Amino acid sequence: MSRLDWKVVGWSLALFTAATYVLCIAYGLIAPRGFHATQLLEFALPGFKWLTLGSFFLGLVEAFLYGAYAGLVFTPIYNAVQRRFG
Repeated sequence: MSRLDWKVVGWSLALFTAATYVLCIAYGLIAPRGFHATQLLEFALPGFKWLTLGSFFLGLVEAFLYGAYAGLVFTPIYNAVQRRFG
């Protein structure tokens, strides 16, 4: 197996979490209020309040950064484990 590139994994996860955030917002706009969890988004994304234009973009940036962080942390851990056990 080859090593993972932190740039590829970081960007992939960042874009994935941003896309997932947009889908969650879209679902929240079309589903009845009892079927979505706005409190979860407000808890997980500091400063996010359902739903203003400013908080939408703040949440998008935060979701993107969470994904990038996950990629930056996951990649070296994966590469270390792959070297040790792979």
